[in-house]
Amino acid sequence: MKEYVTVSLETHLFFGRIMKEHSLFLLAGFPAKETQWIQRADRFRAEFEDGLKKTVELADGIVSETVLNSGEIVTEFTQKAERQTRNLTGISIDVKITEAEERLRSGDHVRINRRIVSHVRMLNRKMLTSINGLIALKEAVLGEMTRCRLYTTNYPLLIEHILREAKWYRQIIWELEKRGRIFGSDLLNPELFWNQIMMEHAQFIRGLLDPTECELIETAHGFAKDYCRLLEEAKEQDKKATNVTLTERTLQTTKKYQQFKTDGTEGIADCNIRSIILPLLADHVLREANHYLRILKYIQKDGG
Repeated sequence: MKEYVTVSLETHLFFGRIMKEHSLFLLAGFPAKETQWIQRADRFRAEFEDGLKKTVELADGIVSETVLNSGEIVTEFTQKAERQTRNLTGISIDVKITEAEERLRSGDHVRINRRIVSHVRMLNRKMLTSINGLIALKEAVLGEMTRCRLYTTNYPLLIEHILREAKWYRQIIWELEKRGRIFGSDLLNPELFWNQIMMEHAQFIRGLLDPTECELIETAHGFAKDYCRLLEEAKEQDKKATNVTLTERTLQTTKKYQQFKTDGTEGIADCNIRSIILPLLADHVLREANHYLRILKYIQKDGG
């Protein structure tokens, strides 16, 4: 059951935080009059924060060094971004969770036993309930927006984007609960999924930068086109043809994109970039690029 425990906890460390922040971004985007929507989003923010806290307690000494060092759990900017976002929005953010994540140990410091397996199983079921609830909320928000019955500062595409991520997260936990591990065939092509996510990040960044940030807008537009091409090529070629060459090109593109996001996160945190991007949103998309880089390196090492 070691793989079941480890992969479950690593998945929650990454995606549990992502869902917590999705809830916060929804919350921050509603007008003050939308009290019911605000309350629903805040409830899920609190639920995922609680789930992430439990995950961190269980994960110490169990999760892999590769994941902890990947920058997908926290980055050098996360604490600062959380404090800035809390000050700017007034939304509660428990920075102590981030501090605890930074202290996490990797490896085999904890022996996997029935008690730990039982705690992880309960956590998986709890998080699945929260994921299903948040998916329903996102679908409701999208439905009301597209009928012009709800205003939010979030793009409709952004709601579709965070819906896709929540459903991907749910699929991983479903498979872990059903089989105890993840097989390559259990999920759709991860490169197709994450290339679309990366493309949409570039489109959002392009649209949230101040119109005077011409060079950054042009760079973001270039990355959007790069990932669009990678997506089209992956769809046109069969799996055998995409395994080596396309993965290598995607890896090189994502390395450059990760650097662009790193520079952008630092620039926003230091107030050197004009935009309407929350500091935590900048750090959020950086962590997703770090996560994808780890996946691509694994695919490459595994030979596709």
